[in-house]
Amino acid sequence: MEKISIDVPKDLIHILKVRERELPKVLREIIAVNLYKEGLISLGKASEIAGVSRWEMFDILAAKKIPLQYYPEDLEEDIETLKKML
Repeated sequence: MEKISIDVPKDLIHILKVRERELPKVLREIIAVNLYKEGLISLGKASEIAGVSRWEMFDILAAKKIPLQYYPEDLEEDIETLKKML
C-alpha cells in the first residue's frame, strides 16, 4: 500500500494518552474504525489500514461496540481463504 505523510499536532500524544512512537498505529486504527463505521470500507480494508489481522480488527470493533457489516467482498475473501485451507 502506498503511503503519505501528514503533520499532526503533538498534543494528540497527550489527548490520546499514547507514547509518541505509538501515535501512527493509534491514528491508523482510529481512521480505519471510523471509515468502517461509516460504511466506506470493508472489514478487510479496515484491517489493512490499521495494520492488524482481520481477527484483531474484529476485536477492535467489538471493544468499541461497532456492529459488523458484511459486504460481498468479505464473502469473496472468506471463500478464497477457505479454498486455500482445503
